[in-house]
Amino acid sequence: MALVLGIETSCDETAAAVVDEEFHVHSSVIESSLDQHRAFGGVVPELAGRAHVTTLGPVVQRALVDAGLNPHDPAIEGIAVTAGPGLIGSLLVGLSAAKALSLAWGVPYIGVNHLEGHLFAPLLEQSDLEWPLLTLLVSGGHSLIVRQSGPGQHEVLGETIDDAAGEAYDKVARWLGLGYPGGPEIDHLAQEGSPGNLKLPVSMTGEGYDLSFSGLKTAVVRATQKQKDLSVADVAASFQAAVAEQLLRKVALALEHYPVKGLALAGGVAANSALRLGMTELAKEFGIASHLPTMANCTDNAAMIAAAGIYRLRHDGPSAFDLSASPNWQLADVS
Repeated sequence: MALVLGIETSCDETAAAVVDEEFHVHSSVIESSLDQHRAFGGVVPELAGRAHVTTLGPVVQRALVDAGLNPHDPAIEGIAVTAGPGLIGSLLVGLSAAKALSLAWGVPYIGVNHLEGHLFAPLLEQSDLEWPLLTLLVSGGHSLIVRQSGPGQHEVLGETIDDAAGEAYDKVARWLGLGYPGGPEIDHLAQEGSPGNLKLPVSMTGEGYDLSFSGLKTAVVRATQKQKDLSVADVAASFQAAVAEQLLRKVALALEHYPVKGLALAGGVAANSALRLGMTELAKEFGIASHLPTMANCTDNAAMIAAAGIYRLRHDGPSAFDLSASPNWQLADVS
């Protein structure tokens, strides 16, 4: 069975995985440089790039060994690598490595859109998905509502016009004096707070599927400046409720206009408890399947890149060696 090596270096995770043409994961290795960035309250691009240079070789070797392959002459038939979007320096490390391995092993390689990789993550857990799907893709840098008519066939219905949901979480967490990344910190605190003690606005309540979170972040700052006695837990709970309400409202609107057989969640913010609960309830309400990723598939990983690469290699063929990293590559531009 054909095997593909996936490489992911778009941000602070250095990842490699081996996946076969049936989307079975034979190995998946992830090394994060997150600890280096905590003191700065966010990912420092130069530090992330240097970490990839140091760790990518050992991570790839470990992924090959874990899959039962000879790391010097592996029996793989292709290499898939994230070409964008992401941090330019980090992307270039992975892309350069993929090209070098492609030449050394005499196999084709293909540059994959990171966001499309997230759309393939559900196939790693259930290869017989029923289409079409509606997917809410939410992460630190992106928030999109996507209709998928099949693997590699997608239409972006709406996206954030400013901050992504994960970015808003990090900024609010920083304002509240919490750690980085902000999502898990706020999610944990929200369990102890009451969202009714602070009323926050929900943006973009009209028609359309676009999202906005910068105003909500500003509302949190102003409210906490005026109401000094607010508990951090109540602020966290109120903020999380407002984020989830906007996202779920837009997803429900899309479900009313676009009949689908399943509802999927993808991206780092897919680990959020309020969002997971809300998406499950929406799927029940509309009588469709719910596809929530495991925690391992919420984070950036190379298995999803390999899965997307398998599809793209079949349908588009390999990438040229003059392919460069594309830090702003939009999902809507993936044909």
